[in-house]
Amino acid sequence: MIVRRFLLWARTANAEARASGAAALAGAYLRSGMADEDRREAETALISLVDDPSPLVRRAIAEEMAASALAPRTLVLSLIAEQSDVAALVLAHSPVLTEADLVDAAAVGDDLAQRAIALRPHLTASVAAALAEVGGDEALVTLAGNPTADIPDFSLERMVERAGTCGPLREALLARDDLPGGLRQMIATMVSNTLMSFVTDCGWLTPERSARLTREATERVAVALAAGGEASDAPAIVEVLRTDGRLTPGLMLRSLLSGEPALAEAAFVMLSELPQPRVAALLRDRRGTGLKALYRKAGLPRALQPAFTAAITALNLRGFDAGGNGRGVDRTILREVLIACETLDGPDNDALMGLLRRMDSEAAREEARTMADALADDAALALFVEADPALLVELEIGDLRHAA
Repeated sequence: MIVRRFLLWARTANAEARASGAAALAGAYLRSGMADEDRREAETALISLVDDPSPLVRRAIAEEMAASALAPRTLVLSLIAEQSDVAALVLAHSPVLTEADLVDAAAVGDDLAQRAIALRPHLTASVAAALAEVGGDEALVTLAGNPTADIPDFSLERMVERAGTCGPLREALLARDDLPGGLRQMIATMVSNTLMSFVTDCGWLTPERSARLTREATERVAVALAAGGEASDAPAIVEVLRTDGRLTPGLMLRSLLSGEPALAEAAFVMLSELPQPRVAALLRDRRGTGLKALYRKAGLPRALQPAFTAAITALNLRGFDAGGNGRGVDRTILREVLIACETLDGPDNDALMGLLRRMDSEAAREEARTMADALADDAALALFVEADPALLVELEIGDLRHAA
C-alpha cells in the first residue's frame, strides 16, 4: 500500500523530490524488512522509475543499487542500458552482473561504460579479453592500470597491437608485473622508434646518428630484460627482435660483454636450431669444445668469431652465470676481447674494433656517472654531518645494528 501511494505521489512531485523518494524506496528495498508483497511492489515501482523523464531519478536509484548483491537483476540490466553516467555506476560495482553481461556491455558501451568495466576489481580473463578487443584507448589504459585484472597474455598483445602508439597505455603496461618479456621488448622498440623520429624531425641529430643511438638503446634494454626476467622471457624477447630484424650479432655480443648471456644463449638456440640444453652445455664448456661448430651452425659472421670466443672464455673463467654489474657492458670482459682482437687484420676487423671501442666508451661514461653520483652523495652527507655532528653518531649506531 505504501508503494502504491508513493507511485501516486510521484506523478505530481518535481524531479528532485522524485529522485529523493526513489533513493529512499531503493534503500528500503535493500535494507528494511518488507513483506513479500510489498517487496514485489517496490521492485516493480523501481523498474518503472527507470523510465522517469528525469535522469536524476535513475541516477539516485543507481547510486543505491550499484554495489548491492540484493539488487534485482532486471533493474540492474535496465540501469546499464541507460545514459553513460548512470550505467557506469552499475557497471563498475554491481556484483549482480555476470561475465556475459559485462562482455556484452563492453561491446555496445561507450568510453565511459568501458572504463567503468575496466575499473572493476578482480576482472576476469574473459571480460578483460573483450575489453582488449573492442575498448577505446582510455578503457585500455584503465584496464592496464587495474592491478587485480586477470589479463591473458594474448590480450596484452592485442592491446599493444591496437593502441601501442598510445603513450599512457605503454606506461601502464610497463608498470604491470605480469607483462611478458617479449611485450616489454616490443614496447621498448616502439618508444625507441618514436624518439628516433622525434629527434630526427627536429634536426637535433642526423638520421644515421639517431638510428645508431636508438639501436644501442634498444639493445641495452633487450639485454637487461632478458637477464632480469623469467626463464621464458629471453626466448620471447629474441623472437620479437628476430621479427623486427633487430637480432644482430652485435646485440648477441653485447649480451656476452655485459656478463648477462641469457639473450645470447636464447639467440644461439633459435639460430642454430639445437636443443637448449645442448647449447647451454657448449657455452659453459671451459675447454671450448664444439663452440666453433655452434657458432658456424648459428650462421654468424666469421669475422666476429674471435670476439665471441674471447667473450665466452672470459665469462667461463669467472663463472658463466655469475651475472653482470648491472650497469651495462663489463669493461673487464671487454678488455679480454679487445686484447684478443686487436692484432687481427682486415676491414671487417676494423669495423669490429670500432664497435668494441664504442662499447668501451659507453661503459666508461657509465662508470664515470656512477662514480660522480657516489662522490656527490658523499659530499652531501658531509655537509649534513658538518651541520649536525650528532647525525654521524646516529649513522654509526645504525651501521653497528645492521652489522649485528
